[in-house]
Amino acid sequence: MFQKLIAKSMMKSPWLYHINTGSCNGCDIELVACLTPRYDVERYGFKLAGTPRHADIVVVSGPITTQSRDRLVRTLEQVPEPRCVVTIGSCPQSGNVFKGSYSIEGPLEKYCHVDVAIAGCTPKPEAIIEGLYKAAQILQKKREAMK
Repeated sequence: MFQKLIAKSMMKSPWLYHINTGSCNGCDIELVACLTPRYDVERYGFKLAGTPRHADIVVVSGPITTQSRDRLVRTLEQVPEPRCVVTIGSCPQSGNVFKGSYSIEGPLEKYCHVDVAIAGCTPKPEAIIEGLYKAAQILQKKREAMK
């Protein structure tokens, strides 16, 4: 009985873990705006997790720098399966204006599978909420496939 209750509650309230890998903080500000009362992404069940071990969805912002690459990979390994990886902005996808710099290690897809890519520099909160909703649907499908 309790296992059913836990499984049902996990489907309806995915926890997010945010990783900044060297961004200009524009995407971070928009993600925080999603948590404010104006957009209130928590009404859809999303909540920020304090540790990657409690997260269901990992949100990555910023270009993958030489300094952050190893930490990012170690952090992603700590997130339990099934997990969903979401990129916010153009930087984790392509490097954006930082592309070609000596300290940029390339797109995130080199190091892990990206489930949802939210494009833009910086994307609007509405686009972020839509991307998180898609990630929650993908996460639910992954959980059902694991049964």
